[in-house]
Amino acid sequence: MSRAEARAEAGPEAGAELGSEAGALETAGAGPVEPVARERERRLWWTFGLLRSEVTTTFRRWRTLALLGVLAAVPVLIGIAVKIETSDGGGVGPGGGANGPAFLTQITNNGLFLVFAALAATLPVFLPMAVGVIAGDAIAGEAGGGTLRYLLVAPTGRTRLLLAKYASTLAFCLLATLVVAVSALAVGALLFPLGDVTTISGTRISFGDGLLRALLIAVVVAASLVGLAALGLFISTLTSSGIAAMAATVGLLITVQILDTIPQLHAMQPYLFSHYWLSFADLLREPFYWDDIGRNLGLQALYAAVFGSAAWARFTAKDINA
Repeated sequence: MSRAEARAEAGPEAGAELGSEAGALETAGAGPVEPVARERERRLWWTFGLLRSEVTTTFRRWRTLALLGVLAAVPVLIGIAVKIETSDGGGVGPGGGANGPAFLTQITNNGLFLVFAALAATLPVFLPMAVGVIAGDAIAGEAGGGTLRYLLVAPTGRTRLLLAKYASTLAFCLLATLVVAVSALAVGALLFPLGDVTTISGTRISFGDGLLRALLIAVVVAASLVGLAALGLFISTLTSSGIAAMAATVGLLITVQILDTIPQLHAMQPYLFSHYWLSFADLLREPFYWDDIGRNLGLQALYAAVFGSAAWARFTAKDINA
């Protein structure tokens, strides 16, 4: 289904529901509704309808489903690779020792560690690239498909539309992270034993506490992508080509990742949005170590504020021709 067809299908339905609910608000009251209050209610329902339409349209696209499918396959591949490598009783990593990637050495003893290993493997590349595709296409894709002007014909407003686009991108960040975590948990339970979790600090916690920490880690990982989502949305307002916006966002992501590995640039690295991404591992300490996690969340909030404001300034002043 094309974007235009999806909009045509979602638009009238959302408008009909908004109209019926607005009518119910007028007839349900005992007395006349104040014009200001009625206008506020109408705008609120339009906002909710627009947000629902954006989220629905985003998640039923084949591109989005394909991205989620690839993300779900990563934990499967990691789990199978670890199972094959340890089938003869050897360890994970070079020489079967403890030199494997983060959390891989613990997977054979507890399948729950596959969740942490999968998030650590997908966060530097796969998850942010998927978010970059969705964010980069948010506005530019509509302009390139000729549906952006159609969206703005309705009493939506550019600010509401931009906020709805950003909210749908954040929803994708959360869902994509949960897809990786749930897939890893299912594969870990099928291929490896489950039980008490040994933290990085050496203490043992129950399996239930480990599950809660896995959920908290998934939320932190999703929050780590907030800054990139705002950056991609800003880039999306600069062009009318969805492919160009997606390529620019992913290219910038790769560039930042490279800069974060150059020792000579250590002074600027704490200000790169990806620098503290792997700090979620501190949630596996006993007690939690919040310093780097707090820096990560603060940095993401800063990027969201700066590039979100830049996206708003650009989009509200942009001449919409398509």
